[in-house]
Amino acid sequence: MNLNLKNKNALVCGSTQGIGKATAILLAEEGANVTLIARNEEKLKVVLSELSKNQNQCHSYLVADFSNPNDLKDVLEKSKLQFHILVNNTGGPAGGPIFNAKIEEFEKAFTQHLKCNHVLVQTLVPFMKEQSFGRIVNIISTSVKQPLDGLGVSNTIRGAVASWSKTLANELGQFGITVNNVLPGATATERLNEIIKNKSVKTGLSIDEVAKNMKNASPAKRFAKPEEIAAAVVFLTSEKASFINGINVPVDGGRTKSL
Repeated sequence: MNLNLKNKNALVCGSTQGIGKATAILLAEEGANVTLIARNEEKLKVVLSELSKNQNQCHSYLVADFSNPNDLKDVLEKSKLQFHILVNNTGGPAGGPIFNAKIEEFEKAFTQHLKCNHVLVQTLVPFMKEQSFGRIVNIISTSVKQPLDGLGVSNTIRGAVASWSKTLANELGQFGITVNNVLPGATATERLNEIIKNKSVKTGLSIDEVAKNMKNASPAKRFAKPEEIAAAVVFLTSEKASFINGINVPVDGGRTKSL
């Protein structure tokens, strides 16, 4: 299937590693002009060098700290770049029981995930409306459908982002703009490695045992590859997905128990 993203400008958040990086690479392969955004400039430069230019694209990057929505807004406005596609993707909060979570942990996660998403949307949507085309894809978590043990703050904030997204989809659909969520299951990323190590410490099980148990929780009996999550994201950014709006798409090998 040719997704035909030539002449489409895409902004990919958290694109220096994991799912964000895989999404940026695949968007470029499909012909999009990709702008990476994250806080580590050296890593951004490395990923930028890996993006395909097979259709004479022009790629770039922006440096921004998602702990500061005002800084993010300034960076976007100064860049004067305009985008047809926005991929919201931010690393998850630290794990732990929700009862033990500090108020500051909720505030930090709410800022990084929801406030910054909102700043991005408010800044980019006017151009999307002018084009009568926009694609906003939020990479969240299967915890939106089924809260995950030991990820109390993450479960809470991810749910808030999903509700924000659905509300936004209802408001923007009339302008040719879709808003959808991709919900990754356990995916082979640095974030997953951290979760496995933490579970190993708390349970006394070896890292290999924890990883095996997590794999067995999915009918696929393995972890997803970042590229597999990226494939779902990139499809939702295309013209082919023009009538898919306001949904949650689990990409988890069948782990989520709900329909």
